Amino acid sequence: MDPIDAQIKKALVAFAIEKALINMGEPVFEKVAKTLKDDYNCYIPDCYEHPEYLKRILSDLYGNAHIAIIVSIKNSLEEFSQHESIRRFISVLE
Repeated sequence: MDPIDAQIKKALVAFAIEKALINMGEPVFEKVAKTLKDDYNCYIPDCYEHPEYLKRILSDLYGNAHIAIIVSIKNSLEEFSQHESIRRFISVLE
């Protein structure tokens, strides 16, 4: 895959995650970002390569309510889901 293409997809995914979290409230965004850093030493954009980190953190922190966040992320990425890497990211989250 073209490295520029990968960077664009990573940015799209990071934006979708940030938007979904901030829509739930600034404290939600802060808590998820802090937990990613504390548990995995990574940041929101790194979830593109490691969606399982995000899935575990959302599930641990918010129980069944994490599904609403995942649906929001998925809806933001829907128009890009023809790309294999975006599809893979979404399928791991679900």
